[in-house]
Amino acid sequence: MRIRGAVLEEIGRERPYRDSRPITISELELDGPGPGEVLVRIEAAGICHSDLSVVNGSRMRPVPMLLGHEAAGRVERLGTGVDDLAVGQRVVMTFLPRCGQCAGCQTDGRLPCSVGSSTNNAGTLLSGGVRLHRDGHDILHHLGVSGFATHAVIDRHSLVPIEDDVPADIAAVLGCAVLTGGGAVVNAGAPVQGDTIAIVGLGGVGMAALITAVSLGKGSVIGIDAVPAKLARARELGVTAALSPQEALDAGIKAPVVVEAAGNVRAFETAVAVTAPGGRTVTVGLPAPDARASVSPLGLVAEARSIVGSYLGSAVPSRDIPRYAQLWRDGALPVDQLISRRVGLDEINEAMDELSDGTTIRQVIMFD
Repeated sequence: MRIRGAVLEEIGRERPYRDSRPITISELELDGPGPGEVLVRIEAAGICHSDLSVVNGSRMRPVPMLLGHEAAGRVERLGTGVDDLAVGQRVVMTFLPRCGQCAGCQTDGRLPCSVGSSTNNAGTLLSGGVRLHRDGHDILHHLGVSGFATHAVIDRHSLVPIEDDVPADIAAVLGCAVLTGGGAVVNAGAPVQGDTIAIVGLGGVGMAALITAVSLGKGSVIGIDAVPAKLARARELGVTAALSPQEALDAGIKAPVVVEAAGNVRAFETAVAVTAPGGRTVTVGLPAPDARASVSPLGLVAEARSIVGSYLGSAVPSRDIPRYAQLWRDGALPVDQLISRRVGLDEINEAMDELSDGTTIRQVIMFD
């Protein structure tokens, strides 16, 4: 079938992207779903820093590639062997499929699926296949989803069904921002009653971690970011305090659970510095591969502190997404407040500029 999608043609073009146009909106051919796969009509797709990381070269992927990994849509066709979804059902897409068989899949979310990680790096679906084509040439898949398109063929392992009462834009954001940020708090941070939780870096994932921390009601929640507008939004969302990195360091902030969600060295070092003795620094940000931070090993040993990496919020999507959806229903998780604006597919390059400028939390592409 013919579809429209946002294809990254070349990595590392200069900004502003509205001028260099690294992403083109193309007419593509999409194969039907193979065994274990599902054809989905995309309703909404969030624009995440992990998409930008491919555009600017912080994360190298093979190109040309149809971007987008945070999305929700409706099932249109089922491949053979898929008998637990129905045509017309709304589904959330997740960017790391879990084969269910490898050693990583046996760790309750702590480690990523090794098979899914391998196929994601190759730009294929979990089967190893490519379903996208343009002018006789393959167009690769982004993290098994390629959600910046009118339709996608996705492995069943990358889909989580969700009830119709969850709007498509909310459902999309649950699949990455909330799954990653919320999971960093709940799964990897594991706060107990009375724990202060600090969030360093208040982009989409960091704000998702923040609203999750507030919803838990365990103790004080502190938001840390260098952008005043984001600190103001954090205050609106119910934090105990919102501080710049320097203000947090000058105030001697120390928290038992600290989540770093900015993906840069200074943020990571700040997160380690504000972690209390006996506390845990959870890092979910994805800095450049050659980035290096300075940490005192003596401080870790003498104060019994730990640093924990958390990919996709150490989540099991089929377990965790329904939990967050219920918190949203209950009014405890204001996911709608994460959405800065809704855009059209044709605005994708301009949206990447805004994301790079750090002026937005989450932009969502809406499809008719």
